[in-house]
Amino acid sequence: MATWVPDIGLAVLLSGFEVAALVVFLFHEGLKQWATKGGTVPGRTRRFILALGLGAASSALIGFGLSGAGLPVARASQAVMALLLALLLVLIAGHEGYDRLCTYRLRRRLRRNRRR
Repeated sequence: MATWVPDIGLAVLLSGFEVAALVVFLFHEGLKQWATKGGTVPGRTRRFILALGLGAASSALIGFGLSGAGLPVARASQAVMALLLALLLVLIAGHEGYDRLCTYRLRRRLRRNRRR
């Protein structure tokens, strides 16, 4: 029982740190949007994608490092965090790609209609 306490404590600590870092990042991005009075902030999606990608990669690397340390609960929690961040990354990147595709198709259709 005593060997599980540091394992569970480290899992909670690392997961809490990652969630807190994501909340601080989102708060900072919200302040930027508030400063522009709800307007667009250039590069916002790129920063989200970068932050989520780095978060998922760091969680996976930490989980890989914990696999050799004999801490199965902390390793599993880092794997779950990496999976959740990667899923969020795929959703945001997919939505951004869909928006760009729709904008490209709209511009192409408008150019084609102007030529006629």
